[in-house]
Amino acid sequence: MEKIPPYKKILILLDIRSSHNVGSLFRTADAIGVQKIYLIGTTPDPIDRFGRPNPDIAKTALGAEQTIPYEYYKTFVEVFALLQKEHVAIVGLEQYKDSVDYKQYVVQNDTALIVGNEVDGILESVLEKIDATIEIPMRGEKESLNVSVAGGIALFRIFDN
Repeated sequence: MEKIPPYKKILILLDIRSSHNVGSLFRTADAIGVQKIYLIGTTPDPIDRFGRPNPDIAKTALGAEQTIPYEYYKTFVEVFALLQKEHVAIVGLEQYKDSVDYKQYVVQNDTALIVGNEVDGILESVLEKIDATIEIPMRGEKESLNVSVAGGIALFRIFDN
């Protein structure tokens, strides 16, 4: 018998550039039981404006883009207002002045994890609005991971209970 999570698991993809990263995040979100994905800004949609499947997303998502409900919004402000109304905590995955180690964050209610652009990350204007910011400590020469890898690590750490 499948255990029903005590809270909603939501993923927000903010201005992700790569269709491959979007597909990978859909697939990982499916694996951890995310109930909804919000695509924002320049994030590619699994279905293009002509109603055709995006082949790069389909290739990496392996069908997860068809099993997880998703919605597209032009701006974060729209999604922020919607989630605030529903009392959903929004947690950003970003290296930021108030970030805490991702292993220390404990989900206690409906939560949305937001991951941002591959180059610019999550804009400071967004980080200032959200409830918490978590980061994955970097111990090597590089200062960050690929967004789909970092998103996968964070999704499994904070939502796997």
